[in-house]
Amino acid sequence: MNEVKLQKVDDHRLPTAILGGSLAPDARSVVAACMDGIYTVDLDSGDYDQRYAHDSYASSAHWLADDVILSGGYDGRLEWFDLKNGKSLRQNQLHAFWSWETAIDPKAKHFASVTGQYLAGGYKYEPQGEREPSICVGSVETGEVFHRLPHIPSVQAVAFSPDGQFVAAGNLMGEVRVFEVSSGKLAATVKTPDFTSWGIIKSHCYLGGIFAMRFTPAGDELLLAGMGEMRDPMAGNGKQLWQKWKWDQGEPRLVDQIHDGEHGEGLMEALAIHPSGDFFAMGGRLRGGDWNVALFALDDGRRLTTLKTGYRVTTMHFTPDGSRLIVLGTQGQPKPEADGMIAPFGRAERYVLSGADG
Repeated sequence: MNEVKLQKVDDHRLPTAILGGSLAPDARSVVAACMDGIYTVDLDSGDYDQRYAHDSYASSAHWLADDVILSGGYDGRLEWFDLKNGKSLRQNQLHAFWSWETAIDPKAKHFASVTGQYLAGGYKYEPQGEREPSICVGSVETGEVFHRLPHIPSVQAVAFSPDGQFVAAGNLMGEVRVFEVSSGKLAATVKTPDFTSWGIIKSHCYLGGIFAMRFTPAGDELLLAGMGEMRDPMAGNGKQLWQKWKWDQGEPRLVDQIHDGEHGEGLMEALAIHPSGDFFAMGGRLRGGDWNVALFALDDGRRLTTLKTGYRVTTMHFTPDGSRLIVLGTQGQPKPEADGMIAPFGRAERYVLSGADG
């Protein structure tokens, strides 16, 4: 494929960190899940409005049809909010612990939310079993939960297949479980040790895991993202890592992963697949190296281009026409200034792609 380039055309600031978000149907605005609530942001002007708040950090948000927002938060709650009349339509207390992430299927028919707290279950610090089901799947229209599915906590990433028939959830220990949406039946289990670290310096515990996940356009493979193994869990210097797994035919197998010499160090938290199906974006934190966002060819895995944003990337989306990449995140948390105010540290940027097929 042709060389792909990214050029920044918009750089907007929000009061607090953006932990998740999605595009509006017209692709000119985003809904942002922030530390202090749910915001809508006009990507042309940078104007924003705080619409409502969770009882803790908001972790994810989806802009549905008819200007309805569906969001999840660290309060374990999902909320449906009508932007037109400024009223909450429904609140559903799904989890006793955090909603780490939510996903909506391509037809906006089903939602999924994942939860779980890592607690030591034995002297080897293996994860304790669930205190509540780790995965909830339900109806976007009614809020009804029709599956509560098991996993090993903490479960940090969730995604639907392109046809909406499967939902996959990945955890701290590098295990992905794929379930049939209709029946709740387990369809496949992918296990990879490469995203999980055992700290032997300072802290003796497991950390890391799968932080982002997407089905490929054909639905037969899974992209996983996170960070490679570390000896010191406080350092955050594991290699930037993605893997691609074939999951739907017998024993799952590793197809490809980030190539030697094409990665730096840092936790990768975001994945987005271009509408053409030719390449994908991965982004996150930069600990060492010269990039924290990069594009990779989906067929052969080669790196196409890179960005150094200067802040932690938590969410990315390509516009439906494939012409732009929206990047959301947070630039640390600054200390209060002399007047007690804190400078805005949420970031929303828009990049134009060149050289890519639409």
